[in-house]
Amino acid sequence: MKKILIALAATILTCCINLPVAAQQQQRFQATWPSLDNYKIPDWFRDAKFGIFIHWGVYSVPAFESEWYPRNMYISDTKEYKHHIEKYGTQNKFGYKDFIPMFKAEKFDAARWVDLFKSSGAKYIVPVAEHHDGFSMYNTALSRWNAVAMGPKRDVIGELATASRKAGLMFGVSSHRIEHWWFFGGGRNFNSDVNDTAYADLYGPALVHNPFDKKAVAPVMSPEFMNDWLLRSTELVDKYHPDLVWFDWWIEQKELEPYRKSFASFYYNKGLEWNKGVVINYKHESYPGNSAVLDVERGKLPGIRPQAWQTDDAIGNTSWGFTNDNTFKTPQYVITNLIDIVSKNGNLLMNIGPRPDGTITEEETNVLLGTGKWLAVNGEAIYATRPWKIYGEGPTESASGEFNTQKPYTAKDIRFTTKGDTLYALTLELPAAKQSIAINSLSLKSNNGIVANVALTGSNETLRWKQTKDALVIQAVADYPSANAAAFRINFKK
Repeated sequence: MKKILIALAATILTCCINLPVAAQQQQRFQATWPSLDNYKIPDWFRDAKFGIFIHWGVYSVPAFESEWYPRNMYISDTKEYKHHIEKYGTQNKFGYKDFIPMFKAEKFDAARWVDLFKSSGAKYIVPVAEHHDGFSMYNTALSRWNAVAMGPKRDVIGELATASRKAGLMFGVSSHRIEHWWFFGGGRNFNSDVNDTAYADLYGPALVHNPFDKKAVAPVMSPEFMNDWLLRSTELVDKYHPDLVWFDWWIEQKELEPYRKSFASFYYNKGLEWNKGVVINYKHESYPGNSAVLDVERGKLPGIRPQAWQTDDAIGNTSWGFTNDNTFKTPQYVITNLIDIVSKNGNLLMNIGPRPDGTITEEETNVLLGTGKWLAVNGEAIYATRPWKIYGEGPTESASGEFNTQKPYTAKDIRFTTKGDTLYALTLELPAAKQSIAINSLSLKSNNGIVANVALTGSNETLRWKQTKDALVIQAVADYPSANAAAFRINFKK
């Protein structure tokens, strides 16, 4: 026994010696909530503010309705079900698996994608490594159904990781694997290829369950499936060393709690070994307290959150993946919602859905370039900023919660960010040529400070302004250096 203990102690000591100095000094994370509550959000994430999400997979081939085509094509009362039979035939003769050879990605160029993302002003990218459909976009050892073995026959995640780091962008991955537990369940109800045992490793458990029926009790996930989820998650970390791992909503299931904790401790300790800060994004209440970074889908928070958080949204209005009839947001929407989110201590992760050949739509390209053009002028009021005392003022109600589309803002809607001793006030629409800006929160009676100077970011124009008992009034500006929104740099007397 003594020899065993000595050998074990020597092994632990050797492991510690081989760790970077920072990892040796930092206490290792354990798979417990009290330990994980010691997690600190890294500055790179808090400074980045804007990232690009990428939903690209086999579901881009049918390009119909949404990226949930693979589920809905097996549910009889859906548009996808009827469309599928009319165009491809019955699901026992042509199933989802038969789209894979059509997913060729022949024009995919990771470096070209990353050039566009960098031009958009994004600081990090998060491609989907595996969506609910169970097809991995990376070189996995755990499934034959992956983009290296089939379809594109390329390691999409690996190529994007290399291109991102070469361009100086942070790199993340997203996993939607957990919903695979029930995703193809509709195919169990009739004669479809989901019931063919030859494809059981693609279609998975395929349990008949409606996750949106709050009265329905979800089948308890098996240990085998949860272990598979954990193995795939850790494999992504080991293979690609991502700076961020994004998880979709269903990981909140109670039975997965030990696995969630195990993954977080594993990943955070890897971050210590790599000597870099890493991030887990989660939804709802999957990770409590300070243990990870909250993400809000297609929505926002109503006010400033003390901990950094994130919105994930899509330029496409009806689908995250490519479809033939999607409609798209404007640069105005993206820019003003980015400002609003940043003023509340959040980041914006904005999604695109490339075509199956690997090209990005013109509409999404134009929105990204428009956003980048604005950030090139006004980025100092966004990047590396922190919230002020209040997030803003103005007549337009801010959307709150998930799946809540923001109403258009006006030039009277103001948002605040800070950097050092500087306060930035940003209008959420470009003021009209003869429109003065009145900021009530900077009135003399507000006791928020005596203004010493006001400047327009991206401009050398000398502004006329006056701080009164009711407002800081900035006189109309003849010409703004950018479209969409204006940013004013404000300094106070000490």
